[in-house]
Amino acid sequence: MTLPAKTLTLLVLISLAASGLLLIATIALATRKRSAAPQAVAMDDMLRGVVDGQAQAFQRLEHAIRQLAGEQLRIAHSVKGAIQRVGLVRYDAFEDVGGRLSFSCAMLNDDGDGVVVTSINGRQDTRVYAKPVYRGESEHNLSDEEAAAIREAMVGPRQSQTVEAT
Repeated sequence: MTLPAKTLTLLVLISLAASGLLLIATIALATRKRSAAPQAVAMDDMLRGVVDGQAQAFQRLEHAIRQLAGEQLRIAHSVKGAIQRVGLVRYDAFEDVGGRLSFSCAMLNDDGDGVVVTSINGRQDTRVYAKPVYRGESEHNLSDEEAAAIREAMVGPRQSQTVEAT
């Protein structure tokens, strides 16, 4: 069973507060005058029980924290491969077709690996191309728009600049 970080933090704080209250109560009881030896033995047994209970509670908390840390590492590893960087460049591929309906879109993970997809829109048809990207570069020849989309994905969005088709 894994618990969210907020729940674990709350459990730790509650456990620490309970431990503090029990420690204060135990010290207060221990400092009272003892009238008979049997009471002292009972007090020692009670103190030992409180300490053992707190030790078990801390072991459970430590186990839960270790589980949470392991889950966090697993999630971080899986997120590293997810698409985190996107760059989009829209343009007019042909002089007789307006509206900037053609585009190149780079979709990359945190390491710069992924794909750049290009859609060229003409009057009669639309063609779509995909090229693999590794570390922000591709083995295939890239158009200016594809290179711009990869650059945008790697460094972030540009200031409303458009790339004109040549």
